[in-house]
Order: sequence, then structure tokens, then C-alpha cells
Amino acid sequence: MQRIIIGTAGHVDHGKTVLTKKLTGVDTDRLKEEKKRGISIELGFAPLTLPSGTQVGLVDVPGHERFIKNMLAGIAGIDLVLLIIAGDEGVMPQTREHLDIIDLLEVKNGIVVVTKSDLVDEEWLELLHEEIKEAMVGTVLENAPIIPVSAFTGQGIPDLLAMIDKMAQEMPPKMITGKMRLPVDRVFTITGFGTVATGTLWSGRLKVGDTVEILPGGQNARVRNLQVHGAKVTEAIAGQRVAVNLAGVEMEEIDRGCVLAQPELLTPTHRIDVKLHLLKHVEHPLEQRARIRVHHGTQEVLGRVQFLDREELQPGDSCFCQIVLETPLMPLRGDHYVVRSYSPMITIGGGTIVDSLPAKHKRYQDQVMENLALKFKGEPKDLVLQELSEDQVGLVMPKDIASRTGMEESLIQEILSELTQFQEISYVHGEGTSYYFLKAQEEAWLEITKKRLGQYHHTYPLRSGMPKEDLRSRDFSHLPGKIFNLLIERWLKAEIIKGESQSLALLDFAPQITPPVAQAIQLIEEELLKEPYSPPGWDELAEKAGLKEEEKGEIMTWLIKNQHLVKVSDEVIFHQKAFHEAKERIINYLREHGSIQLAETRDLLKTSRKYALPLLEYLDQSKITIRKGDQRLLKNANL
Repeated sequence: MQRIIIGTAGHVDHGKTVLTKKLTGVDTDRLKEEKKRGISIELGFAPLTLPSGTQVGLVDVPGHERFIKNMLAGIAGIDLVLLIIAGDEGVMPQTREHLDIIDLLEVKNGIVVVTKSDLVDEEWLELLHEEIKEAMVGTVLENAPIIPVSAFTGQGIPDLLAMIDKMAQEMPPKMITGKMRLPVDRVFTITGFGTVATGTLWSGRLKVGDTVEILPGGQNARVRNLQVHGAKVTEAIAGQRVAVNLAGVEMEEIDRGCVLAQPELLTPTHRIDVKLHLLKHVEHPLEQRARIRVHHGTQEVLGRVQFLDREELQPGDSCFCQIVLETPLMPLRGDHYVVRSYSPMITIGGGTIVDSLPAKHKRYQDQVMENLALKFKGEPKDLVLQELSEDQVGLVMPKDIASRTGMEESLIQEILSELTQFQEISYVHGEGTSYYFLKAQEEAWLEITKKRLGQYHHTYPLRSGMPKEDLRSRDFSHLPGKIFNLLIERWLKAEIIKGESQSLALLDFAPQITPPVAQAIQLIEEELLKEPYSPPGWDELAEKAGLKEEEKGEIMTWLIKNQHLVKVSDEVIFHQKAFHEAKERIINYLREHGSIQLAETRDLLKTSRKYALPLLEYLDQSKITIRKGDQRLLKNANL
């Protein structure tokens, strides 16, 4: 199941909250329902069921500050952004700033939604379309679809939902990797429950009964209850919006900007090494020791930038530097962050955290810069895992990782062996090489496979299994055939699934003959044996047995496969007992007379040409007889 969070962005009063209500039926600004619903995450959040039935979460962020903090809940926080632009106003300064933030966070899936389109004419919409396309050039939303809507009239809403659905289906399943982290964006108390913290689960899993560390304070708390999409659950996983009911902590001990994490995972830090990019349209260079606002997760802290190889950073440029913080952050390497100027508060840049616990560096040291560059590329093990998680197919060879990372293949192999030993990854071997993949990826593939096989067994209960190629074409078309076959062989050997010839099935599956089907089969066999050599056609038999249209083919296939019936032509089917008796009569006749003609066969079986001719042709095809002119002879004299 997809775990997708959608976030809104755009200028104030451009209709984000109204659109959210139109899509979900939930007014995300309402707080009075909170106590009635128990643990809730309705503030700025609403579940949205798409036309396909997929349920996603929609985060409405009506205020500029709230937008930044929700977007920075992490890469797993928001998967798809709706950039809202009012049709009667067009691209505004805050629109451009939000677009900068989307770019810095690398939210690559997005839709530009033109609201209030009922207030303007077609000619204006066409002009606005061109303005928007121009504003998107060079950003992650450059090729994003542009959809005009009206939350008042409903115009364009079905198109928007269809596009969201399409993009949601095209997103690859999320990998549940990493240890548990949840940046807190809201805290409240509920009578009878106690303290509740909400946020988007950044990585890992969170279960009822787990102990979490609350940072930066460092106190521990137990997870008493969990809710996802307003429903009580026992486990939440990465990419979900979660409400966490905490035992053993007072509301005053936790606030927005705190992080819930697996104990001993994070260490609060007053210094971070980063790769910083300054937006190209910033009016002035960023100077050494400039005071800035750093946004990470749901937290904003003040700090000063410490350049290590220059005195200032020019607009549009990037560099490695160190940021000294006035209040601690709780990041990990690879996290994204956004920087805003101290005053006025505008977005000026951002980037990636290279080291979350660095030492103080001396300036203009080549070794320092080389080390930062190496860390930016990643530790060897981290790089290997990253390549495995980001590979489009999900299976990679050691030589592929080596070519992408620049590391020696021998080192790659050592890391892969270690990861395999600790069961973080798996592999299949074939054609002289090994293909490696994450354990979590394999679990996702198995989940897909078992679900598909279960659906197939439900639809076709009489079939022994699903054709292997059908499974590949439906769910694994992105995998090369040889790799798919290796993966299936791995699962068959491990007895995770079972196979028969070219079909696959769940371990506990067996073809099911229900009492109504058994009764229909009995009736069909009785009807066929009433006039064994002049049997009724299949459609007539199926009608007498009361078979539904979708059952006819399945039951006939099962009867033939299990040797209850013999299909001698498209129109003629014999009961297997009648067929074998007819075959023996013809063979005995041939032994006595040497040959047999169509008319003689008809008289021998007291039937008509309609049945005799297909029967003789079937015996020819089965190499029991051979035709010479109008005569049939025994092909094998030993019969």
C-alpha cells in the first residue's frame, strides 16, 4: 500500500484551505472537533481517498511559516506538492519563495493548481499559463502539469483528482529503511490519554509499547497509543502522518520542533557541516559570519555561517561550509535544510547536511575541504545502501555500484558481504554474477506477489496457479526476465511460494471445488453420458448446469485438465468414459477389418457425421490412426 503525503504551497489567500476542503470534505482550520475524535491530527491535515481507492494524506499549510516547517518534515514527509496559484492574481512573490523551497527540498513530484479559475476568462487563463511555465523554468516543477480549478463550482476538480491519482500510482513503493525519527509539528493533551505529539514519520517503524527519546531534552517516554489517518493502529511506518500518545511525559516537556527518535540515535548539536546553495535571485552575496535562520525538520534555529574557503558566497553558487547554531539541532547526514535571512525573513538557500557532529574547522585548509567532499559523497556502506535503494530496478551488480560511486569493486564486495551477513540485503546469483537488493525491497516485492497471487486464486479458484509471465507483466515488468526468474527461483527454493510448471501459487493454496460447482459438474457428466456418442454442446450443458458466463470457461478447462472431458474439436466434447469406449471400438474394428471409413464409424457408434468426423480427426492428431484417402488405418499395429 502506498504511503503518500501531499502538501499544499502558495501565496496567502490563494485558496489552499478552501481547495483542501473541496477535495477532502475536511476544514483543516477547525480545532473544536479535536476532543470529540480523541487522538487527532486534523489541524492542517486531512485524509483523501483518490478515485482508485488509494488513501493519501493531504497537509494543508495555509501560513508561510507552517509551510516551511511541514515541508521540512523530511523527504519522507511530503511526496507530492500542489503549488496553488490564484487565477485572478497569478504568480506572486510568496509563490516564488515557496517554489524556491520546493526546489531546495527536491520535491520532484508536483502539480500547479490554478484556483479561482471561474473568476477569469479563457484568454486570461492562457496568458497565466504562459506566465506559470516561465516561472517554473529551471525548477523541479518545470514539467509539472498545470490544472485550472474552481473550488466554488467544482470545475477541474475531477481532473485534479485524476492527476493526483495517476502520479500516486506511478510513485515507487517507499522503502521502510533507517531508524525511527519523527519531527514533532504539534502537541496537545486529551483527558484520559495525556500528551499527544503529531508529525510525519521520517524513517523506520514505530510501535505501541516502544520507548522513544524526546530531543533535545533527552527524556524517554513510552508509546501508549498510535493513530494513522484518524484510525487506531499498533504500528506506524515511514511516510505516514502519525499521532503518538506518550506515557510518562508532560505536555510542557515537548514542543513543536522536538524530535521523537529511537533512543541513542540522535545527538543534539550546535555545529553542522553542510553543502550550501545560495539562490541565484538573492540580491546580495552571503557574507562570512552572517546571521541566518536554519530550518530543519519542524525546527527553526538561529546560527552563523562559517565559510571555510572564501569570504562570501555569490548568488547562484554552492560551497561546503560550517554553520554554528545558537540552539541545538538533531540532524543526520544527508538531511535537507533551508536557510532564511535573519531580517527580512526570506528564503535565500539551503542544501544537504554533510556531517551532523563535526569538529571546529580551521579555514583555508585543503584537507578539510577534501574530507568534506568525501563525506558529501557518503561513507562507503552508506553509498552502497543508497545505490541499492535508489536504483530504478532495485537489483544491482557490484560493478554497477563501483562505477556509480567511484569506489573499488573489491571494497564494494566486502561491504556487500557484511550487509548480507547482517541480513540488511539479499542477493540472487546467475550467469556468473550476483544481483544485490535490500531486504526491505524484497519484502515489498513479496508483499506485491502474495497479494497478486491471492487475488488470482480468488478469481480463478479452480486453477492451480497464476502464470509466471502474467505476474511479471502485471507487477514486475521493470525487471529483466532473467532477474525475475532468478528471484522466483529464490522464493521457490525457500518455500515462500510454490510452483507447478510455469504457474505460481501461495503455499497454502489448493484448487477449490465448492458444493455448487461439484453439483454442476455432476449434472454435466450425467448429461454427457445420456447419449455418450452424440453429446450436447458445451453452451447447452453450461446452461442446464446454471453456470455463470465467467464460470463456463474455468470449469471446462478444469474438467479437461483433470481428464473428466475430452475436447475433440471446438464444438464437440466427449465424456472421458465415452471417448475411451469409442476409441476402443474403433481400434477393435480396425484390427478386424484393417480400415474404417466415416460412414462405418458413424454406424459403429450409432451417431452422426457431426460427431464421428471430429472424433476421427482427433485420433489422427493423436497418432492413433492415419488417414489414406477416405480410409483410416491403425498407425501403430501394436495397439
